[in-house]
Amino acid sequence: MSNPESSGKPTGAAPAASQAPAPAAPAAGAPAEGAPPKTAKELEKERKKAEKLAKFNAKKAAQADKAKTEQPKKPKKEKKVAEPVPEFIDETKPGEKKVLVSLEDPAFKAYNPKNVESSWYAWWESQGFFKPELTKDGKVKPEGVFSIPAPPPNVTGALHIGHALTIAIQDALIRYNRMKGKTTLFLPGFDHAGIATQSVVEKQVWAQEKKTRHDYGREKFIEKVWEWKEEYHNRIKGQVKKLGASYDWSREAFTLSDEYNPAVIENFVKLHEDGTIYRASRLVNWSVKLNTAISNLEVDNKNISGRTLLDVPNYDKKVEFGVLTSFSYPVEGSDEKLTVATTRPETIFGDTGVAVHPDDARYKHLHGKYVLHPFLDRKLPIVTDAEAVDMEFGTGAVKITPGHDQNDHATGKRNNLEVINIYTDDGYLNETCGPEWAGMKRFDARVKVIEQLKEKGLFVDQKDNEMAIPVCSRSGDIIEPLLKPQWWVKQSDMAKEAIEVVKRGDIKIIPKTSESEYFHWLENIQDWCISRQLWWGHRCPVYFVKLDGVEEHDKLDNDYWVAGRNLEEAQAKADKKFPNAKFTLEQDEDVLDTWFSSALWPIATLGWPNKNAKDLELFGPFSLLETGWDILFFWVTRMILLGVKHTGQVPFKEVFCHSLVRDAQGRKMSKSLGNVVDPLDVIAGIPLQGLHDKLKVGNLDPRELTKAVEGQKASYPNGIPECGSDALRFALCAYSTGGRDINLDIMRVEGYRKFCNKIYQATKFVLGRLGEDYKPPQTSARTGKESLVEKWILHKLTHAAKNAADTLDSREFGESTNHIYNFWYELCDVYIENSKSLIQDGTPEQQQSAKDTLYTCIDSALRMIHPYMPFVTEEMWQRLPRREGETTPSIVVAKYPEYSADFDDVKAHDAYELVLEITKGARSLLAQYNIIKNGQVYVESANDDMFAIASAQQDSIVSLIKGVEKITVVKDAKDVPSGCALQAIGADCTVHVLVKGQIDLDAEIAKVQKKLGAAREFADKTNEGISKFTDKTKESAKESAYKRLEKFTAEIEGYEQTIAILEKLKL
Repeated sequence: MSNPESSGKPTGAAPAASQAPAPAAPAAGAPAEGAPPKTAKELEKERKKAEKLAKFNAKKAAQADKAKTEQPKKPKKEKKVAEPVPEFIDETKPGEKKVLVSLEDPAFKAYNPKNVESSWYAWWESQGFFKPELTKDGKVKPEGVFSIPAPPPNVTGALHIGHALTIAIQDALIRYNRMKGKTTLFLPGFDHAGIATQSVVEKQVWAQEKKTRHDYGREKFIEKVWEWKEEYHNRIKGQVKKLGASYDWSREAFTLSDEYNPAVIENFVKLHEDGTIYRASRLVNWSVKLNTAISNLEVDNKNISGRTLLDVPNYDKKVEFGVLTSFSYPVEGSDEKLTVATTRPETIFGDTGVAVHPDDARYKHLHGKYVLHPFLDRKLPIVTDAEAVDMEFGTGAVKITPGHDQNDHATGKRNNLEVINIYTDDGYLNETCGPEWAGMKRFDARVKVIEQLKEKGLFVDQKDNEMAIPVCSRSGDIIEPLLKPQWWVKQSDMAKEAIEVVKRGDIKIIPKTSESEYFHWLENIQDWCISRQLWWGHRCPVYFVKLDGVEEHDKLDNDYWVAGRNLEEAQAKADKKFPNAKFTLEQDEDVLDTWFSSALWPIATLGWPNKNAKDLELFGPFSLLETGWDILFFWVTRMILLGVKHTGQVPFKEVFCHSLVRDAQGRKMSKSLGNVVDPLDVIAGIPLQGLHDKLKVGNLDPRELTKAVEGQKASYPNGIPECGSDALRFALCAYSTGGRDINLDIMRVEGYRKFCNKIYQATKFVLGRLGEDYKPPQTSARTGKESLVEKWILHKLTHAAKNAADTLDSREFGESTNHIYNFWYELCDVYIENSKSLIQDGTPEQQQSAKDTLYTCIDSALRMIHPYMPFVTEEMWQRLPRREGETTPSIVVAKYPEYSADFDDVKAHDAYELVLEITKGARSLLAQYNIIKNGQVYVESANDDMFAIASAQQDSIVSLIKGVEKITVVKDAKDVPSGCALQAIGADCTVHVLVKGQIDLDAEIAKVQKKLGAAREFADKTNEGISKFTDKTKESAKESAYKRLEKFTAEIEGYEQTIAILEKLKL
């Protein structure tokens, strides 16, 4: 084969000899024929040009000569492309024990969460490992009981990352206590989520069939919702199982099931009978779009700084908010006007008074007079109210709309003002507004009211106004305070007892901040509206008695309502109330607030109201209620209120409030920001386009969609990597350090996937080292033949087990995961590395001891981390050999490692810590001077104990340092050769590394000087920046600059010391 560099001409070019000669160029400076003679300046210019051209040609010729003599460059090595891992086909039959594939199988050579996590859950479930284990006579085991009622997720779709956090924490506690030998119950279930579910199904029916619920009718529509519930319920259940939650599915509850309903009915009837539940007309949060009252939890307060246009359902154009409109009321019998201001001009039709401060001198002459309504034949009294009016704010006059504002309602009550409702349930003005206005949509009326005020000369001005807009979280509609007859629960008496049980210590609330909030809320508690104008939910078990032949009584009259567990009981109560009267019973159309049924969760799931229910006796009260602090008031307190009221005891002994999950930037998870994380996407991984596609399935408007897509690009530029359930669970628990928020960084979760791989590869390595014929000893007890490193790792193991358990017991999940994480690194990076030489080169006795310790540690480490990482631990633990007589079928029911005094060896621990410090010092010096092979290390100590330890542990030290074949231990510095760098290890020990002759000192000095120059340059620039600081410079910018300067100064000192040492070594 010819050398491609042997010829200087291109293939196919004509031979050089046959090329026509180029015409000769005129000499530099010679004028062309017939041209005028050139000036001196022109001649000089041409001379320089010719010189440049000559240099260029010479350079090109030199490059050509070089190319002829140079050897051809070696082609770059192509990067090896990793072979794709063949897809793992799990041959395990559902519910059977997983068929373990060889770890040499291509699909199992490296850790793959999907392959590792397959099949285990179905087997755990089929074996009944998640059911409470009782004694033979059906009682709780002597070790005690630990029980948690899982907060029921809404049956409205998919779980979010907050659910994953809940499951990770609760399941870790349940698995830990199960391994401690206790009778455990992790009780699962789902909430029917009245408003959310009905809203979703109504949207779906309209989108697919262009029908409303009224087209279906109540019964048929409810059937439709049940169909939808079954489909989504199974989907969520699948998600929960993917996360590894060890629920006892045989006890699964649903708040609208036939089993749960009797508790809800009993709750209502009992409270109605003793007067705790009553009927009253009060202002509620009304969702015009959903046509129902909603709870405060379902209202999102959207803060706006001023004039803002917002989308409102059923309006073609955006509606303006954040504007304070001032207008005047004419004073009756006078030319005077009284100016008021409002952000809701359309509510003018509900105004029934104007309030002024009794001490305001400007309006004393108007006390007791009236203003005239500009659109209606109505006089509004001018009332005095020191509570409602601030003289310094605005004009000092306030319009009062008792039917559509909570504060105005209270003012109206104090001043006996009429309460007028101006809206239909659909958000249109009603007949009380007059024929010209009736039937107009509320925000259309806003515009027209302003127009007509201008026409009447009553409009004053408009100003931007910072405010919070109440938005329905389910429909995006603007909430309207509306006066509605509803069922209410008196809570003040129950609240006193709920406060007392916590103060008494019957219930412990963690953290303390949540306890303080609990007390504050209960001390200021108000009555609870429990009726909802929906179809999906528990229909109120209460009946209106309609007497025959008598004018119908007001439905606000509580005397004409009877509650019953069934129609027969209601009939009997009515007969007793109205003897000899003829009547018909009409059941209330409304359903009960979802929180009214979920407030019974910890007692209804155990069998209440059946006081003889076995589960109530065994597991009540629950050991722990774990949930987010954001629903402490809406759910937790109500469970305590009703639990104590109905059973006379607390429903649970402890409340743990976990943090709320936010994104890496600390922002609230929101679909419109594109930062919502589906736990299944973290487990399985998803490309960026997949995240975009999920957004399109939602109901975001085009602008929000664009913003969300950009948010996803910023947060997850490469999509979300496959992390697996174990890594996600461990990360969420590691994040739980007691703060109110978790800023979740997906890259940290991916980091814990690498930790899973470390566990996987370490166990795989141990299995290889132990060998197929290895039989572990009967017990883990020490034999007395252990080497120092074995004693050290066993000491570390026993303390890690104790610390992990103690911190789990005290709910310090971040600390607990940290103890376990650190032990795994000590096991892998120190003991496993050290054991290689013991197992390869040691005596048979040393080999056996090292293997036995290796087995004890890997077995214990897997069991220790199992509560957090159930899947990878089961996969690897099942491959370990068993001690004689050991029959435990699964790590799920294996014993959690405990503290052993036999392993607690402080002397051995301290001795080996010296070995590690020596190792660390040697590594540091070798790295500092870039010595990567044939390193010569000297350990110097005049301390007899330290000398003995270092001498005895030479092989151990060598095994932990790369690039060193042996070390020398000396008592005196004079025994250390000259030309060494040193590092002190405490007061009595020094490590030396021979540098002279090992490296090119001048080259190393040059390298360090280059780094020193760069550090000085950076320091000078930073100092220059600092010198320009003024009083206006932000403190954060100053702090950042000073920190940078501190860093560069430390680097400069370090480089100068290194140069000084290297210079000294040259002597």
